Amino acid sequence: MAACGSPASEAEGTAAASAPATEEAKAPAKTVAQRAEGVAIGEPAPNFNLKGTDGNSYSLDNIMDGNGEKPKGYIVIFTCNTCPYAVASEQRIIDLHNKYAPQGYPVVAIQPNDPAAQPGDSFEAMQERAKEMGYPFLYLFDEGQKVYPAYGATRTPEVFLLDADKYVKYHGAIDDSVRDAEAVEEKFLENAIEALQNGQTPAPVETKAVGCSIKTV
Repeated sequence: MAACGSPASEAEGTAAASAPATEEAKAPAKTVAQRAEGVAIGEPAPNFNLKGTDGNSYSLDNIMDGNGEKPKGYIVIFTCNTCPYAVASEQRIIDLHNKYAPQGYPVVAIQPNDPAAQPGDSFEAMQERAKEMGYPFLYLFDEGQKVYPAYGATRTPEVFLLDADKYVKYHGAIDDSVRDAEAVEEKFLENAIEALQNGQTPAPVETKAVGCSIKTV
């Protein structure tokens, strides 16, 4: 799988990206302030109508959980085919869906890159990747790049955890070791889901998403 962008561009937004792999794997995602743009914690998530790799169109209104029921929450993840951080997180995203979709929290993966800037993230390439990896979750194409700015996403991968009423309850990283699953010490997203399941507020509610910048022209 080809890596997107130059080493300098992939390091943008995170000091850990240029560090040795052993140090980077241990570098935790930092808590950050709310963004000036996009959706904030506690606000309703922007809806969308996007085409999936199965050829159907999906919105937050017609997505179902692993039991064919209305979800208790939504794990919205902006990700792509080509970013090395996204590729390193791919199996974790599959595992998250397989674990939590039956519990009412399906993964909804959205590919935000413009294929004109990143040909490896074309809709056809998305279909190929989904088939190759056997994605059990929806993989949607943000054609026209309207959805990621509404959310305020800037990286792949970047997570927005929504509750049943589609309010944002957690935003940021999947865990504290984006490049090395074996080095994970804190599972931010899983902890946030479990907090919601127990009627609690996630802590932290926001962490720094470490990954590639979203590509546009």
